[in-house]
Amino acid sequence: MSVVRELSPGWLLDHLSFINKISYELHQHHEPCCSKKEPTSSVHLDTLHMDSVSSFGASATCIASTTKPENDDGGNCEMFIQKYVFRSELFDVTKPYISSAIHKECQQSNEKEDLVNDVKKEISISVNGKKRKRCVDFNQGELDAMEYHTKIRGLILDGSSQLIQEGLKSGFLHPLYEKRDKYSEPITLPLDTCNLSELCEMAKHLPSLNEMELQTLQLMEDDISVTEQYLFSRIVDNNSSFTKMITLMGQKYLLPPKSSFLLSDISCIHPLLNCKKTYDVIVIDPPWQNKSVKRSNRYSYLSPLQIKQIPIPKLAAPNCLVVTWVTNRQKHLRFVKEELYPSWSVEIVAEWHWVKITSSGEFVFPLDSPHKKPYEGLILGRVREKAALPLRNADVKELPIPDHKLIVSVPCTLHSHKPPLAEVLKDYIKPEGECLELFARNLQPGWTSWGNEVLKFQHVDYFVALESKS
Repeated sequence: MSVVRELSPGWLLDHLSFINKISYELHQHHEPCCSKKEPTSSVHLDTLHMDSVSSFGASATCIASTTKPENDDGGNCEMFIQKYVFRSELFDVTKPYISSAIHKECQQSNEKEDLVNDVKKEISISVNGKKRKRCVDFNQGELDAMEYHTKIRGLILDGSSQLIQEGLKSGFLHPLYEKRDKYSEPITLPLDTCNLSELCEMAKHLPSLNEMELQTLQLMEDDISVTEQYLFSRIVDNNSSFTKMITLMGQKYLLPPKSSFLLSDISCIHPLLNCKKTYDVIVIDPPWQNKSVKRSNRYSYLSPLQIKQIPIPKLAAPNCLVVTWVTNRQKHLRFVKEELYPSWSVEIVAEWHWVKITSSGEFVFPLDSPHKKPYEGLILGRVREKAALPLRNADVKELPIPDHKLIVSVPCTLHSHKPPLAEVLKDYIKPEGECLELFARNLQPGWTSWGNEVLKFQHVDYFVALESKS
């Protein structure tokens, strides 16, 4: 279970545990006695890679257990079962990104700088002999953010404190004490030699497969080889009970069992519509535009108009639960509440907050930092069609969604790797409901995931290969 503790304020989640409870097991036939002639292709969906050790990190091992099923000729054939777990050091957040002491020093330094600037302004005004309007300390966006923070500060602090205390009691969180100042080595991340978003752009120039676009590519238990064109054109569904490995442009990615994905950008989202499936829950993590993204060129962003064009009404089942991750910019919050959801006929039912903490229970940023907050928002809504309201089935009981729930967790050090919502949403969607994540960067069993980086955090180098007992 990824839920460590549930209290009235919300949930304390173990993101790493959620990933590792997924059965990342590769069932690999031994080549000498189960040889198959494999066609050459750019994309290889395979159950036979024994070189799938992490390309860095001395702790990565590759030891496989074996079984001996019979092959087609009646002889014994060794079966290797290789298990993978997500790298725990990617959740090793032991210290706040900005400590309270540093935050206070910055505040004092800024206050001194403001005083110096005020003196310079006064001197400049008196020397020039001209009256000039003084600069406003905060712009309207900053004032709105401060007002919003004031409203939710109490519930963030009180609710998080309760959940953190339970985490410390259970041993999930650990006080650091003397280890607080211990130096930790930087984590080496895999090189992005296979830029997925660029591949999606290149795929637009491939010949169209119109006659095939209505079909989902099913990956069953046997080995399969497909071309890149098929991968980019259709939803890929690992319907087997085991993990599959895909080799794409020389890079390897793990596909969990019972997961589906579409690798494309927003201009090629039509395969999701062509499969004629609707979803009971849709989680959206839009690439919001902001200054840091512009400066770093870390990922492409969408304008509000482009986000509104996502065909949620066509993808959503009646009464679908829509969950949108939102940054702390009030501009984005207002857009979702006042423009985006109304344009999709989505009625807002709740606003939740993801609170990011260290493994010792501290906020990753000071709660009152004027620059970065230790929390992000989620806006939850239900699809409401006016004509359908009187026709709703009275036997279907819809559990009301409480407002201002907290999701408290240690964040992954990988940018924008959000905590899983499957277990905290399960009480508010029907059993065995269809689930969709848009702008996803990883896969989950039982979910369909879409995005131009949908396989990003499935890269094998984010995992460690372990021995698996059969």
